[in-house]
Amino acid sequence: MVEAINLKSGMIFEKGDKLIKVLETNHHKPGKGNTVMQMKLQDIRSNSIVQTTMRPTEKVDLAVVDKKQAQYLYEQGETFYFMDLDTYDQYELSAEQIADEVKYLIPELKVQLDFCNEELIGVELPTTVTLRVTETSPNIKGAAAANGGKPATLETGLVVTVPDFIQEDDTLVINTTNGTYKQRA
Repeated sequence: MVEAINLKSGMIFEKGDKLIKVLETNHHKPGKGNTVMQMKLQDIRSNSIVQTTMRPTEKVDLAVVDKKQAQYLYEQGETFYFMDLDTYDQYELSAEQIADEVKYLIPELKVQLDFCNEELIGVELPTTVTLRVTETSPNIKGAAAANGGKPATLETGLVVTVPDFIQEDDTLVINTTNGTYKQRA
């Protein structure tokens, strides 16, 4: 049992027969009244997202999540295939289940698969991935260094803001937690 005030983004708890993933938490103290935890939660099985509040002392049952090292193999239609690196078992997840992670998946990427009671519930990406730029506007000579950058489309379809000196076919390191450019690879 864990109190709501101790829940962090990414934690998974059980409520009835549902598995709930914490997406965001915010400790809120209104001018009048009691302190509350404002939370954005996702039902893992149905993918529905809900905004709710909980008392900081309210307790929830944390789910036991087992992790397995895996490798992303390929996509076929709306299904993504992964292989367990120890047993070579293959697992599949729908595009709906991993909608946020899809834009970082490239073949042979090593990931962690999350299981709860033998049920595959999601995938955890590494903190950074290396992706190739497929489209961006040309470099403009004399552009100010303080300029806000330019958009670049990467091989997975992800669009990020990059510095002006980045060109097509450059390989970039991208932060998977917030989808931002980190550096050239």
